[in-house]
This record gives sequence, structure tokens and C-alpha cells, in this order.
Amino acid sequence: MDLAITIVSFLFFTGLVGILTWWITRKDDHASTQGYFLGGRSLTFPLIAGSLLLTNLSTEQMVGLNGLAFTDGLCVMVWEVVCVIALVLMAWFFLPRFLKSGVATVPEYLEIRFDHQTQVITNLIFLLAYVGILLPIILYTGALGMMGILDVPSMLGSLPEILGIAPNTLALWLIIWAVGIIGSIYALFGGLRTVAVSDTLNGVGLLVGGLLITVYALSALGGDAGMVAGAESLLDEQRERFNSIGGPKSSVPFGTLFSGVFIIQLFYWTTNQQIIQRTFGARSLAEGQKGVLLTGALKLLGPLFLVVPGMIAYSMFAGEAIKPDEAYGRLVNRVLPPPLTGFFAAAMIGAILSSFNSALNSSCTLFSLGLYKGVFRKDADQASVVRSGKVFGWIVAVVAMSVAPLLAQTTSVFEYLQKMNGMYFIPIFAVVLVGMLTRRVPAIAAKIALLVGFSGIAIGYFVSPFDKIVASLHDFHFLGLMFSWLIVLMLVIGEIWPRETEFEQQDVGAVDMTPWRLAVPAGCLLILIVFAIYISFADFSVLAPESTSSNPPVLEST
Repeated sequence: MDLAITIVSFLFFTGLVGILTWWITRKDDHASTQGYFLGGRSLTFPLIAGSLLLTNLSTEQMVGLNGLAFTDGLCVMVWEVVCVIALVLMAWFFLPRFLKSGVATVPEYLEIRFDHQTQVITNLIFLLAYVGILLPIILYTGALGMMGILDVPSMLGSLPEILGIAPNTLALWLIIWAVGIIGSIYALFGGLRTVAVSDTLNGVGLLVGGLLITVYALSALGGDAGMVAGAESLLDEQRERFNSIGGPKSSVPFGTLFSGVFIIQLFYWTTNQQIIQRTFGARSLAEGQKGVLLTGALKLLGPLFLVVPGMIAYSMFAGEAIKPDEAYGRLVNRVLPPPLTGFFAAAMIGAILSSFNSALNSSCTLFSLGLYKGVFRKDADQASVVRSGKVFGWIVAVVAMSVAPLLAQTTSVFEYLQKMNGMYFIPIFAVVLVGMLTRRVPAIAAKIALLVGFSGIAIGYFVSPFDKIVASLHDFHFLGLMFSWLIVLMLVIGEIWPRETEFEQQDVGAVDMTPWRLAVPAGCLLILIVFAIYISFADFSVLAPESTSSNPPVLEST
């Protein structure tokens, strides 16, 4: 009976989002490149904020970050809290420059600032990263979360035995392909505004559901005494783990906050095509700034449902042999009543679909506008460009759905994702930043930085003996050093072979460029809150030379 209630509530909420999304976007322009890839430049700040938030709040966050909290404690909130500073910088500095040029993609901006070859190289790096890293991880973590929440393997009955496949393996493949196909339909038939609307609707469900998990989990921890007693018990039991400062043995040692971690956050929220594409569709600069800063305010709530549940799971399951990435799904299955389990599973599906179809939509945009229209068929009409994106999208989706199950051997998928992201985050962000801050650095410097940065980080990760050197530095310190080196390299080249003329950015009049009058005070307030949160939970004693990390060892399944 409980299982039936869970399934019915899951289907109801999933169907409701789909019907509402269709109703809201049924008259939208899906035929032109402006309408399909940028939502007609009509997005207002609630849609921008909702889409930004849920594109980020996918299952690699819900499952992966709570898995890290299960292992390391509160210090992993760095991935949620510090990003607020990056969002403020996006609103103040990066977004005005992107909107002024009226671009649809980051590589398109680099073509304006440098040259066409820089745009092509950046497009190829983005596409390789999305197809080979991001899309498979989104599908894998989504399937992992759904398996834990709905206990999908047990629903399959005797089918795995008949097919001669392990229940977990069969469930993984089925969920990945189901979600991948549904997400592809959203992204490839609806375009960016459909993605943004469904993101916003699902975002409400995910925020409510995520906070409910924390409430129910604390109540379960407190027993008859209730939620407050559960919170007190959690704080008493894990007092040393409630530390915003990462020790030397944590996944995010304190020093990495000032190197690779912060640089990754800056790229992710200011330059990552998958994330910021919805800001390019803003109706005006003011709407874009309000949407970005509202996202920053909402991200301050992130630790309540992306970190604390993982710590609660540690108190509940620390004696059991489970992988960290399994902790969140098991917690949800343990504490939520059946109707709410179905609702939250629907919200999780929405989160998976959001990140998947956003990344897929961005991949299509990069291919269609950057390669198909920019390289292969420069005379293509709008209908052909949109059609090429849809065909490419289906190819990418099938590849991602085939690769995703192969990630099952990964120990910590969130840590793996951040490490792999560095290969393209670092060189692209270095080139964008230098391009915006300087006027005489030439295109050759950008191309060298992109190629050397991408290949250099890959060699550091995978080629012996360089991988051992990188491991001794910590991955995030290595990324910080690579970023600094690429910046210096580009500036040196700019001094030796500068552009003949200074670059002057032109306002193409794509949107109203009047800034939001409260952008600066709102951004300053958000930054002050970030520092207050860190100071409130800081215990620097973990950094003392004689101190060892208070973090417990990772618990692996046997």
C-alpha cells in the first residue's frame, strides 16, 4: 500500500509539472534561433533565478554534496556558500559585458574579443566536457538517488533474475535511459524558455522537498522529543564536524578555498555556458542582475538541504557499511512518509531533468551557433540551424546515456566532477577574464592558453609521474597554480606581441543596459552574510600543525 501511494504521488507531481510547462510555453517561438536558444530574450528575474538555481541543484549536488558532508562534515558547505560571492561578481562585472555584446554563447563573446579560431576551440572544449563529463554524471547521480528514494531494484521483481542482470545494475540502466529520453524531449522540442519554466516549477518542489527532508530527519533523530531535540543531539554528537574550516585531510582543506575552489566557483557562475545561458536571455540588464542576485540569496539556504542531511545520515548510518553517495537516498527513504516520498522523488526527477536538459540545450546551442552556423554552413537559415541542434542533441543524449552507467565504480561522484571540471573550467575562465580586463592581449595568447591549459591539466591528472606530483599538491591547489600560470602567460604574450589596436567593446543594443539601482548594496549585503556564516562556524584549531583532521574515514560498502 505504501509503495502504491509513493508511485501515485510521484506520477501526479511529475505529470503536473509537464502539463503546466506545456500550457505556459505552448505559444512560444521555437522556430527561430533567438526564440529557441535564448527564450526570445524575454526572461524575467523569477524565471532566471529559478532556472539558475535548479540547473545547479541537480542530483550531483543533492547526492554528491550530501555524500561529502557524510564524510567531511560542515566544511563542504564551501561549494554552496562561497558561490554567492561569484554570483555577485557575475551581476556586477561579467553580465553587463556579455549582454552589451548581445551574445548567445561564451565562445561567441570570445570571437568578438579575440578571433573566430578562439571561438571554435572554446566550443570544442565545452562540447567535449559536456558530452564526456557533465551529462553522464547528471544521469548517473540522478539514477543513484532515485534508486535509494524509491527502492527501484525491489520494484523490478523477478525481472533481473530472468534477464540474468543484477537488480541494481538493471535499475541503473532503466532510470538513466528513461530520464535521458524525457529530458531530451524537454530540451530538444521546447528550447530554452521551456527549460526555464520547468526549472522554476521543479525548483519550488525541490526547495520545499529538500527542506522537508531536513525537518523529518531531525525529527527522526530526536525521536519522541521532536525536531529541536534532534538538532541538539546532532550538534552535540558532531560538534567537531560543525566546522566551516576544512582540515588537512578533508576534501576541501581551508587553503584550497583561496585557490582552485574559488576559481572553479567563479567559472561555474560567470562563464559556464550551461549555467549562464539563461542570463543571456534576460529581458534587460536589470532583470538579469536581479535574477542572479536572487539566486545568490537562495543559495545561502543551500547548506540546510545539501549539507545538513548528509551529517544527519552520518549519525543514523555511521555504523553501517555504505558508500557516502548512497547516504542521501537512504535517508530520504527512511524518514519521509510515502506520499511525500513520491513528491520528493518527482522533485528529484525534476532536478535531474533540469540539469540534463539545460546542459543538452547548451550543447546544442554551442554546436548549432558555434560550429554548424559558424564553420560548416555559414549561409544556413534559422530553420536549418535549429534543426541541426536537435539532431546533434539526440546524438549527444544517446552517447551520454550509454556512458553514464560506467561511472558506477566512482567513489565520490561530486569530488570526481569538480576534478574533471577543472580541465575546461580553468583555461576558459582564464581567457575570458584576461579578455575582459585587457585591451591589447592578442588572439594567439588566448588560443595558446586554451590548448596548453586543457592539455596540461589532463596530463597532470592522468600521465605518470605528473599525477603523483599533482596528488602531493592537492588537486585544487594544482588548478589554482595552472590558472595563475595561464594568466601570466597571456599577459607576457600580450606585452611581446600586442594587438595593433586596442579592443573596444560595442553595445549592439540587444537589451536595455540600465543597471538595477540596488545591485551594489544587495551584492554587498550578500557578501557580508557569507563572511558572517563562515566566522560563526569557524574553528581554526584544525589547521594547527599537531592537529589531525577531525573528519572520520570514508565508509565504503563491503
